[in-house]
Amino acid sequence: MASRWQPAAMARAPVLSARRCGPPRPGRALLINPFYAKDPHASFGKHVLTPTLALTTLAAATPAEWQVALWDENLLAGPPPTEPFPQVVGISVHLTFAARAYELSRWYRSRGALVVLGGLHVQSCPDEAAQHADAIAIGDGVELWPMILADAAAGALRPRYEAQFTGNYAAQPEPRRDLLPRGAFLTTASVNATRGCHNRCGFCYLASDGLHTPYQKRDPASVAAAIRATGEPYAVFTDNNLGSQPDHLLELCAALRPLGIIWSAAVSLDVTDRPDVVRAMAAAGCTGVFVGFESLTDGNLAAARKRTPRAAEYAARVRLLHEHGIQVNASFVFGFDHDRPGVFAETAAWLEDNRIECGTFHLLTPYPGTPLFRQLQTEGRLLHTDWSRYDTAHCVFRPRHLSPEELEAGYAWIYRRIFSLPSIWRRRPAAPAAVPAYLAMSLLYKRANPLWLMLIRAGLVHAAWRPLVALSAWRHRRWRRTVAPGGSGMPMPASV
Repeated sequence: MASRWQPAAMARAPVLSARRCGPPRPGRALLINPFYAKDPHASFGKHVLTPTLALTTLAAATPAEWQVALWDENLLAGPPPTEPFPQVVGISVHLTFAARAYELSRWYRSRGALVVLGGLHVQSCPDEAAQHADAIAIGDGVELWPMILADAAAGALRPRYEAQFTGNYAAQPEPRRDLLPRGAFLTTASVNATRGCHNRCGFCYLASDGLHTPYQKRDPASVAAAIRATGEPYAVFTDNNLGSQPDHLLELCAALRPLGIIWSAAVSLDVTDRPDVVRAMAAAGCTGVFVGFESLTDGNLAAARKRTPRAAEYAARVRLLHEHGIQVNASFVFGFDHDRPGVFAETAAWLEDNRIECGTFHLLTPYPGTPLFRQLQTEGRLLHTDWSRYDTAHCVFRPRHLSPEELEAGYAWIYRRIFSLPSIWRRRPAAPAAVPAYLAMSLLYKRANPLWLMLIRAGLVHAAWRPLVALSAWRHRRWRRTVAPGGSGMPMPASV
């Protein structure tokens, strides 16, 4: 893979001190999001657009008699704090930063803290994680966390806690956003209105063994109230698929429209089956969607068990979103069995021909516990199980029609192509009024990695994006006043 600039702060976790600490303080808990190395081909701003909902919601589930703090190592403020030293440390574990999570666990345990590990990697590899913790939490952490703290206070911590994701999702507490450094994120209004997805793609973590996540919805009015309480002009829905149930999305849009905010969400492309839903999204403030197109080859989509429109329909469906002023962040995965060397150039040309505002790329990665992992393991195609390289930026298996080196080189090439100034210009919106904001967004998000390093360290991410967000929200409110729900589609002015 071509060498790209990557400062040490984005490549290596902060050094943990060798000094001893004071005794653990009873009733003190610390929640940690561990450091992970950033992909030098992508935007360094990607991980500071919104904060983690998992840990802020765990913090909200913390019993009143406990004091809780959050620490995200990816905000480049150094290793987690040690004073006051916590009695219990909860660490989120994803396979790409499992090694860092285990390092943090060893450090805190050696100084007397009780360490609890949870997250997707613990769900997939519980026996591995259990070797590095006093307790592991498998499944719904919001349900388990109060029990874990109660047992820790009583000196009766069990080694393993489990809960399915079948509890009342709507009854979960609102995240503790007050614990976040607001200036460190584009917006602190990351929100979920649903849980689960109607797709069960073979490569997705939602298809992991033992993970049963029934689709659940929150009351739209309560979602709108939560967003209003943040005071943010821009919200990001981090649902797996906000459009899994179109009628619920219509109700949500009706609740969001009076707020006068703008928002974005991940949806599957079949949301465009319902032009009335797309219309309602635009009128309610949706300015962008993240769509997992995955591939331009129908054979790849079928093999991945992706229930989506055929690739030949992609362009027309993108046009429907564009006609309603909704920008598209198109996600593609490379390395499927039908992919050949020309797949990268073909995908880049499609993105440019269809004026896709943003592209996000991944190498097919077999997460442990998924059908894809079992398939490649059975076929003897896995190259290794070094989880730190299972980051969708490295090839960890033998592709069918490409070498691992070709796959990684193609991944690097398409990021260079799409991030290039000529490609950014070719993909500009057709409406002239939309071009300035699009260019500002593209240059800041895609081509400003040295600037991102400075913004993150200084806690100025929110301040840097605020003018663009404010302009977009103002223009959107003006446009909304001219459009009645249910009317014909109208082009949307410049948005972010």
